[in-house]
Amino acid sequence: MKLLTFAVPCYNSAAYMEHCIETLLTGGEEVEIILVDDGSTKDNTGEIADRYAERYPDIVRVIHQENGGHGEGVNQGIRHAQGQYYKVVDSDDWVDTEALQRVLAKLRLLAQGPEPLDLMVCNYVYEHVLVNTSRVVNYKSAFPQNRVFTWDEISRFHAGQYLLMHSVIYRTQLLRDCGLELPKHTFYVDNIYVYQPLPHVKSIYYMDEDLYRYFIGREDQSVNEKVMVQRVDQQLRITRIMLDCCDLYEIKAANRKLGRYMTSYLSMMVLISSVFLIISGTEENLEKKNQLWKDIHDKDIRLYRKLKYASISFAGNPTSMLGRKITVGSYHVAQKIYKFN
Repeated sequence: MKLLTFAVPCYNSAAYMEHCIETLLTGGEEVEIILVDDGSTKDNTGEIADRYAERYPDIVRVIHQENGGHGEGVNQGIRHAQGQYYKVVDSDDWVDTEALQRVLAKLRLLAQGPEPLDLMVCNYVYEHVLVNTSRVVNYKSAFPQNRVFTWDEISRFHAGQYLLMHSVIYRTQLLRDCGLELPKHTFYVDNIYVYQPLPHVKSIYYMDEDLYRYFIGREDQSVNEKVMVQRVDQQLRITRIMLDCCDLYEIKAANRKLGRYMTSYLSMMVLISSVFLIISGTEENLEKKNQLWKDIHDKDIRLYRKLKYASISFAGNPTSMLGRKITVGSYHVAQKIYKFN
């Protein structure tokens, strides 16, 4: 069995995927790289993937599929992974090769323990192309270091410190056992990926290593503000899936701190959906925003109050006219501070 599987969803990625793959190859024989060619038609993505598989047959495997979106690329990786652990790397991103060696050494050591580790967390770095800046997101204030711990031992997360796909390495079997299946043809599925499996995680290890390099700033990127406005319905779809996939009160009863974190993350998702529905400026989308909050209210008044309180605490009341202006303004302030798109 391989120690770590990297899944790399690729869609018309010829311009940048080789840099990503080259950094992953430094992991050597302990890693498996699954390149998922997601129906690329505009360039030679598939040919590049096949060339790497021919050159490194013991490390690289290729899956060619009809276009199913980023989520289906992640799903395919989970289905076919032979590694004990699993990490998704987007084809325009890369990993720090020196940090990767230290992470592999720690995973190798932890894999020999009496109980398998469920989740490893590392730092990630925003590499912002437009302004030529880098910003590290670390978890030193939220997690213990240099030992295995549980959700009972975490501290509060500050703004901009949520777990993202870039920061997590899951035990592969845990993802299969929890029934994770990301929706096809939908953007922003990474939010489900770092939310739904968490109640199944029993052991965590945090390494203060800047492993993942997140390339950001391209105009066509899914997190670009204009693109997010255009795809607001997909953001809304992901938020609704997250609202339905877990019982937060059951989770909180089992572990108060995990329940608090997941409620905070969900409130952030509802707030982002509200922000972009407001920014779009159409009456139809304002009605969708109102309907989202009404549905939460009708389904669970306690959750509605918690989410509304969390949103107001961060950015004002998104359900009132004045609050909408404050919400959007607060979002843009946070955007400038944290440079997340």
